[in-house]
Amino acid sequence: MESFLFQATIYLGAAVIAVPLAARLGLGSVLGYLGAGIVIGPLTGLVGSEAQDIQHFAEFGVVMMLFLIGLELEPRALWDMRRKLLGLGGMQVLITTGAIAIAALLLGFAPTVALAIGMIFALSSTAIVLQTLSEKKLMQTGGGRSAFSVLLAQDIAVIPMLAMLPLLAVTGIGMTLAPDGSLQRLAEDDHHHTISLVDGLPGWGVTLVTVGAVAAIILTGIYLTRPVFRYIHHARLPEMYTALALLMVVSIAVLMELVGLSPALGTFLAGVVLANSEFRHELESDLEPFKGLLLGLFFITVGAGINFALLFDQPGLILGYTAGMMAIKGVILLGLALVFKLRGKDRWLFTLGLAQAGEFGFVLVSFSLTQGVLTPGQGQTLLLVVAMSMLVTPLLFIVYDRFSHMMEDHGDHEEDQVDETGTVIIAGIGRFGQIVNRLVRSVGFSTIVIDNDLATVQMMRKFGVRGFFGDPSRPDLLNAAGLADARVLVVALDGKEQANALVAYARKARPDLHIVARARDRVHAYELNAAGADDVVRELFDSSLRAGRYVLENLGLSEFESHAAEMEFYHKDRENLRELAELWKPGVKVTDNPAYLARSKEFNAELETALAARVQSSDSAAASDDSRRGPGGRTRKSQG
Repeated sequence: MESFLFQATIYLGAAVIAVPLAARLGLGSVLGYLGAGIVIGPLTGLVGSEAQDIQHFAEFGVVMMLFLIGLELEPRALWDMRRKLLGLGGMQVLITTGAIAIAALLLGFAPTVALAIGMIFALSSTAIVLQTLSEKKLMQTGGGRSAFSVLLAQDIAVIPMLAMLPLLAVTGIGMTLAPDGSLQRLAEDDHHHTISLVDGLPGWGVTLVTVGAVAAIILTGIYLTRPVFRYIHHARLPEMYTALALLMVVSIAVLMELVGLSPALGTFLAGVVLANSEFRHELESDLEPFKGLLLGLFFITVGAGINFALLFDQPGLILGYTAGMMAIKGVILLGLALVFKLRGKDRWLFTLGLAQAGEFGFVLVSFSLTQGVLTPGQGQTLLLVVAMSMLVTPLLFIVYDRFSHMMEDHGDHEEDQVDETGTVIIAGIGRFGQIVNRLVRSVGFSTIVIDNDLATVQMMRKFGVRGFFGDPSRPDLLNAAGLADARVLVVALDGKEQANALVAYARKARPDLHIVARARDRVHAYELNAAGADDVVRELFDSSLRAGRYVLENLGLSEFESHAAEMEFYHKDRENLRELAELWKPGVKVTDNPAYLARSKEFNAELETALAARVQSSDSAAASDDSRRGPGGRTRKSQG
C-alpha cells in the first residue's frame, strides 16, 4: 500500500506541477503530461517498470473519450460522416500502410515485417489528437471533423490488423515485455489466453456473436437506459449516477473484448445511441473527470516509457525513422486533403495533426512480439519511434497555431465545406442568432450555423459552438447543410437584401419549410413577409416592450397593470402590422403612401384608446378590491 501511495503521489505531483506550467507557456496540456513523464521516468528514475502496467490501465481513458464523443453525435450525424469515414479514413489506412511497407522493404526489412511496420505506423494517436483539438476548440472545424473521421476509421481498422498479424509470424515463439521493461522470449506454454466468446467458433458463428453483441448494445441503449436511470434516481445518491456511468462504459468494453472487437469502438457506438437521451448531460458530467485523469496518466506513462538509452545509442537511426515515417504520412495526408477538398487552415490542421503514430501502435507492436512477427531489437526500435512521434505532435500543433495566425494576417480565408446537416439551419450567428441557437440546442435539437463573418465564426468556435464560414445565401451551402430535410430555417443576417434573397430562395426550394426571419424595422418586416417568411421578428421590438414595461412600473403602475398594457400593445401592434402589410407597396416610401399613412394614424389612435381603457379597467378592479379590505388589509367577510 505504501508503494502504491508513493507512486500515486509521484504521478499526481508531476501532473499538477508540469501541466499548468505548460499551459501557461502556451504548450498545451499534452506536452505538459509528456514532459512530466520524461522527468519522473528516464531523467530521475522515480518510476520504473510499473509504468507499462499503469499505461494499460490508463488506456481506458481513450475508451471513455470515444464514449463521450459519441454522446455528441446523433446517429444521423454519424451516417452523414460515412463518406469521410469510409473514403477518407479507409484510403488513409490503406495508402499509408502500403507506402510505409514499401519504404521498409527498401530499407532491407523482410516482407512480413515490412507489412507489420506499415500497419503499426498507419495509425495515429486518438488520445493526443482529440484531446488537443478539444482544448483548442478545433473539433468543429472542417479539419477537426476530418481528423476525427480518420481516427474513427483507424480504430475500426485495428480489428482486421490484429487478425492479420498472426498470419505474418515466421516463428512459433514470440516475445513479451518483462517486468523490468526488457524483452524476453515467450515459451509456447506461456501464452496467456483471455476469455473469449468466439474462440473455436466457425466463421458464421463469430459473425453471429459479433453482430449480436453490437445489437445488444444498441437495444440496451434504446430500451433499458431510461428504466435503469429511474431506478438509480430513487436512491437520491449522486455517486450512484457516477457508478452507473462507469458500469456502462466498463461493461461495454468487456463485452467488446469478449467478441474480439475494439472496446473504444463499442463505447463510441453506445455513445451515439445515447446521443438523444435526456441522460446525456448527466453521463458527460460524471465521466469527464475520469476521462481527463486517465488520459493524463496515459500521456505521463508514454513519456516515462521513452528509452533514452537506445535513443542515445542510435540517435541517427531513431530520429531518421521517426522523421521519415512522419514525412510519408504527412505527404499522404496532404494529398488526401487536396482530394477531399479541405482548404486553407483545415488542410494543414488535418495534415500536421495526424502525422504521428499512435497508442494503438504500442498494442500492435506488443502483439507482433508475442506472435513472433518482430524480433526484440525491431520491437524496441518501433516502440521508441512511436513514442518519439507522439512527443513531437504537440509541437506540430504549436506550428499550426503560428501558421494559422499568419494566414489570418494575410486574409487567406476560404469558405468551409459544409458536411453536416441539422434539424434547424441558422443563417447568421450574431447576437440574435446566438440566442436562438443556444435555446434550440439546449432543448436537444440539432442546428447548423452558417455565417459570412469569419471573426464571428472563429469566436463562437472558441465557446464550443459549431459553425461554418461561408455565404448563407449560396444555394450549394444551403443544400449541403440539409435544406431538403430541415424543419426550420432561421434568417438572422445583417444585410437586408441578403436576408430577403435567402428567404425568397428557401421558400421557392422548400414550400413546406417554416422560415423565421429577423427584421431590422417595420418596412423590412413587410419585405420579409412578401418574400415568404412565416414568422418575422423585429430585432428590437420585444426588448423595447420590456423596457417600456419597466418605465410604467416606475411611474406608479403595478406589475400586473404594466404587464397587461405590454401584452395589449403587443397583440394590437401585431394585428396592425399584418393589416398595414396589405397597404405597403414595394419600392414606395411609407411616407409617400397616403393609404398607409391614414390607416397608421387610425391604428395609433385605436391603440391609445385600447390601452387607456385597459388601465382604467385595472384601476377600477383594484379600487373595488380595496373597498372590500379592512384596516389590516384583509378582505372583509360578506355580512349577508
